[in-house]
Amino acid sequence: MSVGFTPEMEAWDAIARESRLSKLRKQDDRPLIYVAVTSHGFGHATRSASVVGTLQKLWPALLPIMVTRAPRWLLDSYLDQDFVYRPRSLDVGVVQGDSLFIDRGATLDQLRNIRNQAQSIVKAEVDFIRQMAEKSGRVVLILADLPPLAAALGQATGIPCWAMGNFGWDFIYQDWGKPFEQEIRWIREQFGQCDRLFRLPFHEPMDSFPLITDVGLTGGTPQFSDDELRDRLSIPNRPKERTVLLTFGGLGLDAIPYDRLSYFSDWHFITFDRSAPDLPNLTRIADPVDPSRATRDYRPVDLLPICGKVVSKPGYSTFSEACRLGTPIISIERQGFAEAPVLLEGLRDYAYHQIVDGAEFFEGDWTFLKDDPTPPRLGADQLDKDGNGAIAQAIVNQFRRDSPA
Repeated sequence: MSVGFTPEMEAWDAIARESRLSKLRKQDDRPLIYVAVTSHGFGHATRSASVVGTLQKLWPALLPIMVTRAPRWLLDSYLDQDFVYRPRSLDVGVVQGDSLFIDRGATLDQLRNIRNQAQSIVKAEVDFIRQMAEKSGRVVLILADLPPLAAALGQATGIPCWAMGNFGWDFIYQDWGKPFEQEIRWIREQFGQCDRLFRLPFHEPMDSFPLITDVGLTGGTPQFSDDELRDRLSIPNRPKERTVLLTFGGLGLDAIPYDRLSYFSDWHFITFDRSAPDLPNLTRIADPVDPSRATRDYRPVDLLPICGKVVSKPGYSTFSEACRLGTPIISIERQGFAEAPVLLEGLRDYAYHQIVDGAEFFEGDWTFLKDDPTPPRLGADQLDKDGNGAIAQAIVNQFRRDSPA
């Protein structure tokens, strides 16, 4: 799908002419990749960082610029080589109080604000890329997950813009009524200017993108042995089927009924919720509170190998990392999120799973934990699990040949 040349695109073209980036490119510059990541939640940041980490192993000279408001410690937990951290918001995503509840009014206000400031935001990023070209190296690619303005930045700089994702924000907003219609059209215009999309599993059609390549699951790799993890965290050596990870993404979940854990005294639970109570059968792993700490030592993916089940909400990154490792998933239904039915259908097709409604989770006695998971309709082995490698290799194949490093 393509779109016409709009006044906004003329503005990007003017910015590009002014920037004169090509005059700043030197043959001996270090290659850079500008990674524009939505600041919504943690999932987009972790899957982007997983791809970038794989890319750095294939192309050690490449220096990533991670552009996101996601915390640096989160990126550090997935990236063990150098990168530039640029804390900027290039989109809104969805304004939420927690992982299950949306504030549509605040989302619309912030989305309109981003659109109204689009030219100044793009101009600032063009200036930043110019400065990097003068002192560090040449940006060879913009990789977006999935701020619409990344495409405008590509247009303004003449740098290719590739995207990765399983849904676009236009898809999320499309059932939210007339107030969002103009913003949806604007987002689709931006997506239509991307040069390529790597479409991840559990996806909506994403047909605003002109060139689509389907790839496999993305995510991190556990970094500890089971025994080392239990020893480090003093986790009792319970049978795997009675060890459960509770994780609800970077936004968390209000009012988790932790009192239900008292019904499972011979089970053990693990959570990343720093507000969770002290319970004898619960291990709490908190995000770093001290800003001087560069990283959190443990990630949800590190805990999955010792867990027989993960309880979560519908979210790509948790689903993807669990599917990559074969961990059964118990998911709460998520109302008002357009991607939730798509994700749950993917779960039904490719993962051992259970799907529980909100009343069962918040008000029930959690007997669902004792139920056997439902087998996948198509089979867990029918899903490609190396999206990291496919995206990273495509970038190397296309851009390393044109780079001196």
